Amino acid sequence: MTDTSVLFQPFSSPKLTLPNRIVMAPMTRNMAPEGVPARPNADYYRRRAEGGVGLILSEGTVIARPASRNMAAIPFFHGDAPLGGWRGVIEGVHEAGGKMGPQIWHTGGVPSSDAGFERGPLDTPSGLDAPGKPAGEPMTEEAIADTVAAFARAATDAKALGFDTLEIHGAHGYLIDQFFWSGTNHRDDRYGGATIAERSRFAAEIVAAMREAVGPDYPILLRVSQWKQQDYAARLAETPEALEQWLGPLVAAGVDVLHCSQRRFWEPEFPEIDGEQGLNFAGWAKKVTGAPTISVGSVGLNSDFISTFQGGEAQSSGLEGLVTRMERGEFDLIAVGRALLSDPHWVEKVREARHDDIRDFDPGTLSVLA
Repeated sequence: MTDTSVLFQPFSSPKLTLPNRIVMAPMTRNMAPEGVPARPNADYYRRRAEGGVGLILSEGTVIARPASRNMAAIPFFHGDAPLGGWRGVIEGVHEAGGKMGPQIWHTGGVPSSDAGFERGPLDTPSGLDAPGKPAGEPMTEEAIADTVAAFARAATDAKALGFDTLEIHGAHGYLIDQFFWSGTNHRDDRYGGATIAERSRFAAEIVAAMREAVGPDYPILLRVSQWKQQDYAARLAETPEALEQWLGPLVAAGVDVLHCSQRRFWEPEFPEIDGEQGLNFAGWAKKVTGAPTISVGSVGLNSDFISTFQGGEAQSSGLEGLVTRMERGEFDLIAVGRALLSDPHWVEKVREARHDDIRDFDPGTLSVLA
């Protein structure tokens, strides 16, 4: 039986202290009518806090920009009623002894899957959602400045509401990631360029504005990915040097922890350098920046999340590979998604070695706040 004690060691950095190394990954639920989190949303998060999660990251919650969300029941992170709903969420999590941060989001040019959901003019770097796929119009510098300011206001509100941290969503082909990606950023101004470092300027300005809004001591997380929902094989950084040029300036701008998303956490990022058992995305990000990192990707399950959206189930699987990577310090925290949807008490069952009690993932849990 695998010794999972490494998962339950406290995490401590200059700005963030957690009781264990397990993070609840942000997962879109699209269950906040009119954009307002209500009691079902608060109870959903509270149950995970009661189950022993070290840090809860909310579903993506959007800034005050037209068309910032691409589904009708994604929650807002602006306005009196939505922020009041989020206050109820964080108060419930704190009452249960948990810690939490909102994931601050803008969906950019990603299309809506909600039939009949009308959106205003889309924000995109160059009028593209994917290479060769038109969406919206290129953002003006005024629109970019307004978007940066909206992210900063969200940071101010997160701190004022009592959240323990916040996460910026810069991954998976949404707005910030569309600026990173050469396939969707063809700009010839200061927000474009041939290199990933040049195309990171928009993100760096957002980070810097949010850092100014919350002050020097409040922790800021940033979620990044190589893959895009528009192209699972996309890569922003083909080498460790490019990875450093991408992420280094973002850490310098004020990011404290990098949340490095990949579909399967055990896959090496640059196997041509360190082999098939080499560092994963989070491992290399930590190596080139020195910042703490969160890894994620099919933890505790035998299939990745893509199969989930095709109606597939996933069975629980062992944690031996995760434990090995964490024991050698490859990354600092591990985010768990679908396993926690079907089993709010997954963390305590792992801690108590009650592996036979862990529920398999049921795709039906995607449609309820259980």
